[in-house]
Amino acid sequence: MQQIIRFIIRYKTSLLYIFLLIISLSFTIQSHSYHRSKFFNSANWITGTVYNTSNTISSYFDLDEENEKLIEENKRLRDLLYNKQLTDSIELDTNAINYTIRSAQVIKNSYANPNNYILINKGKQDSIKQDMGVITAKGILGIIEHTSNKFASVQSILNQKSNINAKIKNTNYFGSLVWDTDRYDVVQLEDIPRLVPLLVGDTIVTGAMSSIFPENIPIGTIKKFDLNVSKSFYRIDVELFNDMTNIKNVYVIYNTNRPEVLQLESDIANDQ
Repeated sequence: MQQIIRFIIRYKTSLLYIFLLIISLSFTIQSHSYHRSKFFNSANWITGTVYNTSNTISSYFDLDEENEKLIEENKRLRDLLYNKQLTDSIELDTNAINYTIRSAQVIKNSYANPNNYILINKGKQDSIKQDMGVITAKGILGIIEHTSNKFASVQSILNQKSNINAKIKNTNYFGSLVWDTDRYDVVQLEDIPRLVPLLVGDTIVTGAMSSIFPENIPIGTIKKFDLNVSKSFYRIDVELFNDMTNIKNVYVIYNTNRPEVLQLESDIANDQ
């Protein structure tokens, strides 16, 4: 306490000057609109600069995670280029099926509603069309439903209307991938016959019956399974590879042979 008193006594002139300066500035700002305007503009500039700097720093630290994803994806693409297939990802026969792939970024993502949608920053002007598949470096995300010139909406796999052909990896047993709206990290695979041997941890991938997604794109792993009411088919909980709460970079896939396939299916249906 004595040191504080000594400090005040020693610097009383300077402290008095600073005190009177603050009071005079305060009266000047309050009594003159011009000075008041300059003061608040300066304050806004300082605040904006601080927030911008904070955002830049935050974005910088987020780059590590995004770079890891991009590095992983580059590795997978190199494997695809040199080996023509991936042991744990996309397997494309370029002689049989032609796919075009476009990159995009998520600008809005919902995952807590019964019918969830994702908005991406590509649209009609980028040749994005309805019924194109959307994936990430880790697996499938959903299907394009609506498009505008610059943007597109994706029906997420976390949507009770979603129904995607899927199978158990390295087998030909396939079923329908749906969502029961319970958890954002788990979807369900239905219509797998009870005779199929299953293990918790088995990988689920896209099936060959889809004209939207290539075969063998990762989806997730079996978390648990049980028989349905009729005891004829399994109902399988699939834990997703994708973290559906944290999606940024995506790829839009288009099967260039899909119109021909759909036309052929329509002709068959008409003949019947």
